[in-house]
Amino acid sequence: MLSRRCFLAATGAALAAPRIAFSAEQVPTLLDHIVLGCNDLDRGIAFVEAHAGLRAAFGGVHPGRGTQNALLSLGERRYLEIIAPDPKQTSLKTHFGDLKSISEPRLVGWAAHPPDAEALAKHLRDAGIGFEGPAAGSRQRPDGKLLRWKALDLTDNHHGLLPFFIEWSADSLHPSADAPKGCRLAHFSILTPQPDELAKTVRLLEIDIAVERSAKSQLRATITGPKGQLVVTS
Repeated sequence: MLSRRCFLAATGAALAAPRIAFSAEQVPTLLDHIVLGCNDLDRGIAFVEAHAGLRAAFGGVHPGRGTQNALLSLGERRYLEIIAPDPKQTSLKTHFGDLKSISEPRLVGWAAHPPDAEALAKHLRDAGIGFEGPAAGSRQRPDGKLLRWKALDLTDNHHGLLPFFIEWSADSLHPSADAPKGCRLAHFSILTPQPDELAKTVRLLEIDIAVERSAKSQLRATITGPKGQLVVTS
């Protein structure tokens, strides 16, 4: 496992210094939320509650995308999104893969929140990194309030290891603010057989995430709650 100090030393000499401050925590500073996919929302909610000790609250549906979600706060401006097919919608359009085939809940992606999505787009363009967006998105909460955001997707997210980016509208309450509280994201990292190569891309994206060597590529998150620790992987 690469320590954060070793990670920064290994990548810092080859690339220009980032414009962001790096966190001393084991969670990326700009991490917005992690996405836990499953084929049934109630099953996903029960899974998290059984292991972490808190029940996620229904968040709403994504019209036209065929999905619905439930949310659990993981600290300030961080949350867990449990996402599953919405049985009331006929089509399923998601970049998280085939959610209907996921029998056991697993991580299917994560999001970072840049201060300015348009500025990020310019930075990626200058760095030669392919992307789509920023594109407008929205979701209506159960109380009728509309959440709005801009999202940017990388053309190559290395099979879900790299994040998509979300900038929340100034008039939208961040989901972590009123989702059930009591859990915390203690650790989040990328595992890959080729950490040095991926670390260079991570550095260009200006995200302070640990990139660790492993025989298998996956995301790994450790959530602490009233019942103890829940470790989930992709």
